Amino acid sequence: MRRAFNVIIERDPEGYYVASVPELRGCHTQARSLDTLMKRVREAIELCLEVEGQAPIPQEFVGVQRIWVEV
Repeated sequence: MRRAFNVIIERDPEGYYVASVPELRGCHTQARSLDTLMKRVREAIELCLEVEGQAPIPQEFVGVQRIWVEV
């Protein structure tokens, strides 16, 4: 069975791409290139699903919003 997961990608100050999968708690990975990141995040998802034993309930992706605050 195929299933789609939302992946959030950010770039850290050192230039690494960091991916997280909101539907899978603790499912994160990083890489220097986006190509490598995509391979690693696919592996991370597969491992998280294997450990959990069952697929989580799908969440509907709504969007990303940037909010500015004074600190």
